[in-house]
Amino acid sequence: MEEKIKIGITHGDINGISYEIILKTLLDPHIYEICTPIVYGSSKVAGVYKKELSGLSGVNFNIITSPEAASLKTPNLINCSEENIKMEIGASTADAGKYAIEALSRATTDLKEGLIDAIVTCPINKSNVQSIDFHFKGHTEYFADKFESNQLMFMVSDQVKIGMLTNHEAICDVKTQITEESIIEKLTLINNSLIADFAITNPKIAVLSLNPHAGDNGVIGDEEANIISPAIQLAKSMKIDAFGPFPADGIFTSGNYAKYDAILAMYHDQGMIPFKILAGDNGVNFTAGLSVVRTSPAHGTAYDIAGKNIADPLSLRYAIYSAIDIYKNRKINAQITKNPLPYYSKDTWGRDQSASDIVVKEQQD
Repeated sequence: MEEKIKIGITHGDINGISYEIILKTLLDPHIYEICTPIVYGSSKVAGVYKKELSGLSGVNFNIITSPEAASLKTPNLINCSEENIKMEIGASTADAGKYAIEALSRATTDLKEGLIDAIVTCPINKSNVQSIDFHFKGHTEYFADKFESNQLMFMVSDQVKIGMLTNHEAICDVKTQITEESIIEKLTLINNSLIADFAITNPKIAVLSLNPHAGDNGVIGDEEANIISPAIQLAKSMKIDAFGPFPADGIFTSGNYAKYDAILAMYHDQGMIPFKILAGDNGVNFTAGLSVVRTSPAHGTAYDIAGKNIADPLSLRYAIYSAIDIYKNRKINAQITKNPLPYYSKDTWGRDQSASDIVVKEQQD
């Protein structure tokens, strides 16, 4: 029997909607058929939400100290803090930031040690988590540092996949980070991810322009002619099927985005706004380029609805499903890469003939 994938779920900001969507997700018995969920958080905080929010009291955690002790049939929880945690539901507090990073750090350590197979991170507040131990603009940058890897913020759904050239950067800083090198790096990450993580062969990638109307032949800007277009041509020479640059408004409003397997956006909002409109609650934030699998819901802490029992857990569920699919796809791709079908010398027409060709021919005969 195949061992179920262990998914670590970090509780994020305890004053946001994280525990509500975690508990609602874990109420679904189907989850335990496809993975072993392990929450990195606080049983005390979970208990408060189970008491305060109707319909969620049925989630009974198996409290463990290591993923190795996880139950396969019930939700598991690792207590990441022994303190008497103070909660202020709906508010950003320093304590909430501290507990979020404690859980993230513990889960990351277990991920590095192979005790869990993938990690799903619930939303944090990028302001209250800042400290000596955490000085990153978000989860994406944190994992890139911890696993010493290039990274791509890859927003994925069945409707559309959009990668970001720049992540959490101020608009005034975006232009300085648009270079041929950075575009090639991100296109390579997208291309590799589509193949290994999403099992897409011969992927096609659309590249967005920086300026309105793709610069209008230099009238509005010259980044398209001087940087983006040359990078696309270079990518093509590297066997990456890239196209563009396309004006962002045109490709999305015309529906032409659907002709491509993924899109590279120049900056956060350029990609995030159409993604959230098109993907809805099915959207997932995936950090491509890492040696490990990390996903998260495509939304924030949502303090405004915290504690009101109206948060939709769908994005968290899709983040879990995506982590499982990506983990499995990587294993299959690694096996194919390691053991490609052997090639025999030549067929009667002088062409290379693979083992699969011979099988098909035998079946036809």
